[in-house]
Amino acid sequence: MKTLKNHTLIYDNECPMCNIYSKGFIRSGMLDENGREAFTELSFQNKNLIDFNRAKNEIALVDHNKNQVIYGLDSLLVIIGNSFPFLEKIARIPPFYWFFRKLYSFVSYNRKQIIPSAKDNTETSCTPDFSLKYRLLYIGFVVIFSSYILSLFSVKLGLNFGQNFSRELMICIGQILWQTLFLNVYLKDRFWNYLGNMMTVSLIGTILLIPALFTNFNPFFNLIYFGFVVFIMFLEHLRRCKILKLNFLPTLSWMIFRVLVAIILICLYV
Repeated sequence: MKTLKNHTLIYDNECPMCNIYSKGFIRSGMLDENGREAFTELSFQNKNLIDFNRAKNEIALVDHNKNQVIYGLDSLLVIIGNSFPFLEKIARIPPFYWFFRKLYSFVSYNRKQIIPSAKDNTETSCTPDFSLKYRLLYIGFVVIFSSYILSLFSVKLGLNFGQNFSRELMICIGQILWQTLFLNVYLKDRFWNYLGNMMTVSLIGTILLIPALFTNFNPFFNLIYFGFVVFIMFLEHLRRCKILKLNFLPTLSWMIFRVLVAIILICLYV
């Protein structure tokens, strides 16, 4: 790898994803040993150079040769392009650049809902601004993806459910409406943060179901496995509520909805 010298990547050290890929740049030799710096431990020199608020939304790369700062997708392309110029040229083709820039923003603005941290709300934390557009896109993505996978998995349960994307879509949307109805007043300004975390819990459960789609286990085993996945989701929901400093109420409401749905489905199909 060709090392990009005299550059410092300002990464969110409270974000596991940011920590992994920035460390990967160091280990692969794309950045030198001192090529990254934690956002919460900024040196005086770098703190004066970067746009503090912008760096929360878009990772900053400080070019010490020119005393300039590059942000977001462009900072990653500079690092990657130094070792792989061909990849950078492809990524900068307008249609691809537009897509990757939107994808970067999609992940960046939702990264604290994908992987939360107990330190996200401190003054020095690298917490991105709230973007309603990207939060709604994230919710929409999880709803559609989860509905599709659940519609495939429901056939594996052998309970005469059949594959029905519309049914699963209604259940996913119903969960959001249910939580909104019962928790909006309680959550107040934490509503969108909680909702994003709840969708990540659904996403985790959906991903755990995917391996079962490629097996030939009997319906009873799949039903047990589904119960195990729901239990994992329950624990993760509890953990995230604790991080968000919420009590047991959101998890209780979440559980009640799922029990009611299970009862209704059993009455209709079994």
